[in-house]
Amino acid sequence: MQCFVYASQRKTDTYLWLARRDDFAIVPATLTTMLGQLRFVLEVQLDPERKLPQEDARAVLDHLSTQGWHLQVPPPQSLTSANHLPYNEAPQDLSDEAGKR
Repeated sequence: MQCFVYASQRKTDTYLWLARRDDFAIVPATLTTMLGQLRFVLEVQLDPERKLPQEDARAVLDHLSTQGWHLQVPPPQSLTSANHLPYNEAPQDLSDEAGKR
């Protein structure tokens, strides 16, 4: 199936896949409002066996066949890891240290 992918200018790493190029009329209005302006980024021939970096090709194809669009959002770990430094050791309770001085 030929697919058309658009990047949200408002939501980082969020992509809208469409079965038909520029067919935004089938996308719910609340979703288009949330995504903001979309930028065309890719036209791709997608089949169920194709490996995608963050999506299951079968799920994308199912959504495109049934509703004409698929929303790709960033994986949860990329959202949380952006706000937290990696832990190199177990956290320590510094209140015990302060009481011993």
